Amino acid sequence: MRLDCSLPLVRAGVASAVLALGGGTGCAGDGTIDQPAPLYGEVPIEYPVSLWDQDMEGETLLRVRVTDTGHVDSVEVLESSGHVAFDSAAVQGARDLRFTPARKGGKRIEVWAKVPVHFSKRPRPDTARMGA
Repeated sequence: MRLDCSLPLVRAGVASAVLALGGGTGCAGDGTIDQPAPLYGEVPIEYPVSLWDQDMEGETLLRVRVTDTGHVDSVEVLESSGHVAFDSAAVQGARDLRFTPARKGGKRIEVWAKVPVHFSKRPRPDTARMGA
């Protein structure tokens, strides 16, 4: 059985990225799956310097397999940003993401999850308001 989840947006900034709080998430399946939750804090996805200097922005949609221990062991690009450097940085950084594992019937399970990675030099309006 394959389970797919959607996770909050990962936002890449100057040197690293921060997981955006909120966002709709859910797993496809029988509804008894507790989805994996990202461990918040600094995210190991670096904005490619060459694209930063060119004021380029983009989004890469990844599909990651979250193991029953919360590690990522496989990463695929579902939708390219159109820039190899963004896609490569997203894949490389996603391998270091950590999650609380998904659970089914109280047992930890592995699932596939979709993770959007947004490369932008501007703060998102919803994250800017969080500090107010």
